[in-house]
Amino acid sequence: MHSFKFSTALVLGAALFACTNAVSAATAQAAYPCKVVKIVSPYPPGCTTDILARLLTQGLGQGLGTTVIVENKGGASSNIGTEFVSGAAPDGCTLLLGNNTGVVINRNLYKLRLDPVQSLVPVVEVASVPLVLYVNAAESDTTPDALVAAVKAAPGKYSFASGGSGSPQHLMGELLKVERGLDMAHIPYRGQGPAMQDVVAGQVAIAFETTTALVPQLGGGRVRALATTGETRSKNLPQVPTMKELGYGSFVVENWYGIFAPAKTPAAMVERLNQELVKVLRSPTVAKSLAEMGSREVAGTPAAFSSFIAKELPHWESLVKRTGAKVD
Repeated sequence: MHSFKFSTALVLGAALFACTNAVSAATAQAAYPCKVVKIVSPYPPGCTTDILARLLTQGLGQGLGTTVIVENKGGASSNIGTEFVSGAAPDGCTLLLGNNTGVVINRNLYKLRLDPVQSLVPVVEVASVPLVLYVNAAESDTTPDALVAAVKAAPGKYSFASGGSGSPQHLMGELLKVERGLDMAHIPYRGQGPAMQDVVAGQVAIAFETTTALVPQLGGGRVRALATTGETRSKNLPQVPTMKELGYGSFVVENWYGIFAPAKTPAAMVERLNQELVKVLRSPTVAKSLAEMGSREVAGTPAAFSSFIAKELPHWESLVKRTGAKVD
């Protein structure tokens, strides 16, 4: 009997010790070393990266038990903000909401001080949205073929806008020129917003833009969507055909976005950030917002994001070479 009591007490004591340790471990896990975590958007306010970064702040802040803010560092086709994070301390306090332009495309067009592929570590993919080929509503064209015919009939008359040299929007315009033999100038802007404003105003006739940025403009009747660049039709523009459907098989591309940390950020910290961000991305409110933007569900592990980027590198390098795209 005494032996039983002793054993029971021992077991209860061990259980209490284990519970106390578990609570301590949970507390340690919850303590994030940064009073403020800064997510850098390398574009001006209102661009897709800025919108996505702001979607994450509240949930990530709650998960980490700290304050999360967005800081816009636009300029040089996202190179300024991307380089800023690339050179930041690897302490988990400074993150980048980057995209394919800044991480895998610009290295083929600019002389960069830091190669983002080497100076950044992928944390999690956040969103991936197709582009839309669209025109000012004053243009009579309702299909890509009609647009191509109009541009061919008036060499040098048309130009296309983009949010910056090296962006997928820019490269899709260059690809259209190369594949269809078009004489059409590229006009780069400092971000998506100014580029769209000039197409809406009729200053420029043509552009490619993300579904995220463009869909809110379509209701005004001043621009017209001709086709999207996804493998399948966009969830938020199901009535608009894909370029692939219409015989433009090379135009299957999406703008992707993800969170990056400076290289040499401890692996455990990258994993912690990934876990918290995946929770945020899969939360009902954020998941709904991403779906409304036309994004696929892409949240996964750091390793999956790294593997995806490795496959993206040769694709964009080849596209830059094929189109002969230059920095304007």
